Amino acid sequence: MAEVRHILSLSGGKDSAALALYMRDQVPNMEYIFSDTRKELPETYEYLERIEDYLGKRVHRLNADLGFDHWYDVYGGMIPSNHRRWCTKMLKLKPFEDFVGDAPVLNYVGLRADENRSGYISHKSNITPVYPFQEAGLKLADIEEILQSSGVGMPPYTKWGRSRSGCFFCFYQQKIEWVRLKETYPALYEEAKAYEHPFEASGNTFTWSERESLAELEQPERMSAIKEEHRQRQAAKEAKGAELTLAQVFAREEAAEDVEGCLICTL
Repeated sequence: MAEVRHILSLSGGKDSAALALYMRDQVPNMEYIFSDTRKELPETYEYLERIEDYLGKRVHRLNADLGFDHWYDVYGGMIPSNHRRWCTKMLKLKPFEDFVGDAPVLNYVGLRADENRSGYISHKSNITPVYPFQEAGLKLADIEEILQSSGVGMPPYTKWGRSRSGCFFCFYQQKIEWVRLKETYPALYEEAKAYEHPFEASGNTFTWSERESLAELEQPERMSAIKEEHRQRQAAKEAKGAELTLAQVFAREEAAEDVEGCLICTL
């Protein structure tokens, strides 16, 4: 029988990063992979290098020859959305399954014990998902401790308010995250905005942010309104959490953060 391969997919997010550190000495022959869309934040590439230094081995970059723009052209210039998630399919799932091939594989997934959701389940019968954090009962506070004690730390994009990994123009971003992208990386914001043009097949203009173009969102008065709405939500959250335990605060914040998103992109 073929030897079982052990594969862990890194997204650039905290959970998969912590899992890679956690499994380093438990599975020495682990293969680490990252599906590169070529539209990641600069901090994501920096974070991967930091993880590689700790692991002492290279993270395989998939999509070496193809990135987002290739598949964007294949799909006729139609940008992805929650209802048209070709980006996840072509830039994450397909490269992963191609890399795996037909050998038996244990795929390590960073879902925590305090999460009530499912990870990516492949339709290929040779891929078996494994959930070490859930098996060990590890929760958000444990994951943060793994990252901090290792010296790798939290993903650096969290310092300017980005909540998750993934493409800089990911359509799952909150409005406030678009504002922060505009302020932190104006050139990337302009690049994202350039994709918002009429789709040739229908004449409709699709937008990254729901019901609002980036040209509309970046108007000073609109950005100010988004910031104020976010400030009020945070103030209300803090007020409601005044009598909660620290563990309850962690659980509530994580639940709010994980309302949306593609697990294989952001875990």
